[in-house]
Amino acid sequence: MQLNRIEPWAFLNLMNRDLERMLGRNYADEDSAIIADWVPAADVLEFDDRFVLRADLPGVDPRAIDVNMEKGVLSISGERLAAADEETASSRHAERGRGRFHRRFSLPDSADADSITARSANGVLEITIPKLARVQARRITVSAAD
Repeated sequence: MQLNRIEPWAFLNLMNRDLERMLGRNYADEDSAIIADWVPAADVLEFDDRFVLRADLPGVDPRAIDVNMEKGVLSISGERLAAADEETASSRHAERGRGRFHRRFSLPDSADADSITARSANGVLEITIPKLARVQARRITVSAAD
């Protein structure tokens, strides 16, 4: 029995990439849209004092992952290369994405962009984004004039 994985957006992504190539867009420019070959799955968790973003990046060397924060947008990009033996094999079934990836996440104003940390373990990239200390409302006592 053969299992077929259905990816409804894959066809549209391929069409968009081909259309952009035909129009001669240059993706080397920072202002241009970035097209990815695959999109890693990610979870965003919110705690009282921080946000935690976890992205599945199995087979990606942590040194090849770029994490950037600019104007309230956290970007994760990199590339997963094919294994050396995959170059000579004739593929029979492939589900794992290869090539470039790129994800962007808009962060709220409460995120502390200067204190973001990232680490990778067992194919999972974990980015911790601390929240800024909230300014608590305080009651001001009004004293009577003598």
